[in-house]
Amino acid sequence: MTSHSASTPDSAAPGPTVRYQRHGRVAVLLIDNPPVNGLGDTVRLGLSEGLAMAAQDEAVAAVAILGAGKAFCGGADIRQFNTPAATAQPTLRQVIARIEQSAKPVVAAIHGVALGGGMELALGCHYRIATADASLGLPEVSLGLVPGGGGTQRLPRLIGVAAALELIQSGKPVRGERAVALGMADALIAGEPLAAAVAFAERVAGLPGAHPAIARKPCADGAGVDFAARLAAVGARARNALAQRAAIACVEAATRLPLEAGLDAERAHFDRLVAGPESQALRHLFFAEREAPKAGALPAGAALRPVARVGILGAGTMGAGIAMAFANAGLPVILYEQQEAALERGMAQIRRNYEITAAKGKLTPQDIAQRMARIAPTLADTDLADADLVIEAVFEDMAVKLSVFGRLDAICKPGAILATNTSRLNVDAIAAATARPRDVIGLHFFSPANVMKLLEVVRGRQTAPEVAATCMKLAQAIGKIPVLVGVCEGFVGNRMLTPYWREAGFLLEEGAAPRQVDSALTGFGMAMGPLAMADLAGMDINWATRKRLAPTRPAHLRYSKVADRICELGRFGQKTSAGYYRYEPGSRTPLPDPLVDEIIRACAAEAGVRRREVGDEEIVERCMLALVNEGARILEEGIARRASDIDVVYVHGYGFPAQRGGPMFYAQRIGLARTLDKIRALEAAHGEHWTPAPLLARLVAEGRQAFDAG
Repeated sequence: MTSHSASTPDSAAPGPTVRYQRHGRVAVLLIDNPPVNGLGDTVRLGLSEGLAMAAQDEAVAAVAILGAGKAFCGGADIRQFNTPAATAQPTLRQVIARIEQSAKPVVAAIHGVALGGGMELALGCHYRIATADASLGLPEVSLGLVPGGGGTQRLPRLIGVAAALELIQSGKPVRGERAVALGMADALIAGEPLAAAVAFAERVAGLPGAHPAIARKPCADGAGVDFAARLAAVGARARNALAQRAAIACVEAATRLPLEAGLDAERAHFDRLVAGPESQALRHLFFAEREAPKAGALPAGAALRPVARVGILGAGTMGAGIAMAFANAGLPVILYEQQEAALERGMAQIRRNYEITAAKGKLTPQDIAQRMARIAPTLADTDLADADLVIEAVFEDMAVKLSVFGRLDAICKPGAILATNTSRLNVDAIAAATARPRDVIGLHFFSPANVMKLLEVVRGRQTAPEVAATCMKLAQAIGKIPVLVGVCEGFVGNRMLTPYWREAGFLLEEGAAPRQVDSALTGFGMAMGPLAMADLAGMDINWATRKRLAPTRPAHLRYSKVADRICELGRFGQKTSAGYYRYEPGSRTPLPDPLVDEIIRACAAEAGVRRREVGDEEIVERCMLALVNEGARILEEGIARRASDIDVVYVHGYGFPAQRGGPMFYAQRIGLARTLDKIRALEAAHGEHWTPAPLLARLVAEGRQAFDAG
């Protein structure tokens, strides 16, 4: 055994989340802070103390830093942001300074991920080696931040300004092989990371001269990079526009400031962003998106159902998109249609979609061939008999759905999951058309289904827990963000649209023009205004819903007839070149239409509404608070499990600005008490539609600051 100082054992623990090991002449610091070895305060302290132990041990010639489990280091502990732990000493900057000043070489051996602060830790080391499938990058902009541990200063000095700026501004990581090609890593790891790290560290320990430290490199060369143009190109509506601009400024600082001054400038940007509302909203969504898919533990004896083959009933726009979503994930799909012409149209649309993607350089002809081969078109519904999951994507009509499910009940094998893609119909009623209601569930995809991330998984009253859990897991496998919701008219997203559109209609009658309503809400950050969105979706769809629900509408409540009157003229939106707006042939650009203005004025007169000047602030406030109040009712009824789930639905399904965190988070930012005061004022001015949700009133009375506990 190699001799070593009596004060340093072969294995020790500098702290609860870092282990110190001796492997011959190499000291190994093993970060052990599950699940992703985040750089919390105890990890930073453990690394610093481990480095001190290695420095004092005369038998140690080199140091290797590795991560336990599945990752090197996933970055800062985001939950510690805006808390004292985030700035507790030693900071990451201090840990890296200690590494760079070490006379003994320090090697970062990366497997799994080195992201954010994990990548910055690696950049502080003298050498970096990585597995070919490791993921290396600085994704902070996705959380509305810039790297805060020197990433914007060291990476440009290491790999050049252009390459570094692209990685930092986009936030997209690269694989290990690409990292070596760029110069982010020195070599690929062949075999087991620990053995490779020890061997590499032994080798570099014998090299003459000082070991390479990025801190000793001069300013990065910014020649050929137009920073002003990069700033101007950042979209004003981008969810992380502030962070992107700050990232560009930080990288530019690396071209003109010495390292320490550059680090100060970077940290100033980080501190400003981390305290700002945009980053707090994006971090809220980061955790909400990860919490939403959790379906909970299954009952004893229950197990997930295997899904190896999927059947889709209906080859229209939605059915074709759903088929693509599964084929993209490698699952074989049976696509059924009644009519050959409809089936051919669906398959042609799928091919066109793939060819559009290929034209952007994102698919090869071989990729297209493989994905098309996974989709088997059929005119025989009996071919669905072997599918483990069958999803109907037919016309949104209850009688049609009931007929379809009666047929599926007869032909599908026992244990198959039967799913409806309904956007608002009663899943329990659909399940009752079968003799197997435990196998029935709602899978509400959003169009285009091959693109949109959100999937509302609608658990019926009798849906088996393992069916819901299987669908939640399967949704993630096909790249979706699933949110488990209960049964009610419209579930979460479309139910909340009802009061949102209600207020838009009332505001039109009260004096706002369609373009003003849409402009005010896109100015707030919505991807589309409610009226342009209605035109895009097809006004006839919601007209049918309003007529279906008309018998349940209280006669004494105010009701705007504007949308109905527009539909009565055969104006259903873009599909008829006229809705709230008019559209030139072949154009999707909404143009104001005097005829609609006349309809609005006539409806206002019939309703006895006195028109006035309506401000943009009122438009935003009423539409947003309508979402919030309905969201609180949905939460209290248990239709949604968490307020954060509602936020995920609205950001990923309805174009709510991510930088505002979702409607429920938005209300929390305003303050629940202030939100309630505003709703009560609207109730006093506009009546019963604005009765506050009991949950909101109760939380305010209890002094609570958030909808979700914790």
